[in-house]
Amino acid sequence: MSAARAIVVDANILIRLVLGSAVRELVLAHVDAVEFFSPAECFEDARRYLPDLLQQRGIDPAVPLAVLDQFEAIIHPLEESVYVAVREEALARIETRDAGDWPILAAAMVLNCPIWTEDQDFFGTGVATWTTDRVRLYLTGSETP
Repeated sequence: MSAARAIVVDANILIRLVLGSAVRELVLAHVDAVEFFSPAECFEDARRYLPDLLQQRGIDPAVPLAVLDQFEAIIHPLEESVYVAVREEALARIETRDAGDWPILAAAMVLNCPIWTEDQDFFGTGVATWTTDRVRLYLTGSETP
C-alpha cells in the first residue's frame, strides 16, 4: 500500500457516495493520501438497495449505479479470503449488535485501520470508527491521539 493511511468503507457510505456529493468529494479529495477499501459484499449490498432508493426519489438508477462502478477503482473491493482468518474474532466482537457486519470489522482488523460508517453497531468493537461529519480529521491526519 503506497498511501500512509487506510480506511474501510461501510455499505452505507457507498450508498451515500451515490446519493449525495459529500462522500464523493471527500474520497476524491483524499485519494492520493488514503487507501480506501470495502468488502466486496458491501458493494453488492449497495447495488441491491440503491435501485429502490433511487426510484423512490424519481431517479433512474442507471447513472448512479455507473458512478458506484467507477468508484470500485478507488474504493478497493476486498474478497472474503483477505479477512476470513479473523472471522471468529470479528464475530465475537460484533455478533450481539449485527453479526452481518463482521466482514467490515474483519477487514478493518486485518488492515489495522478504522471504519468509515454511520452504523453505531461498530462502536465498542475495538476498532476506531469515523462518521462522515468527522472523517475529514482522519483523512487529513488531523485527529488527535
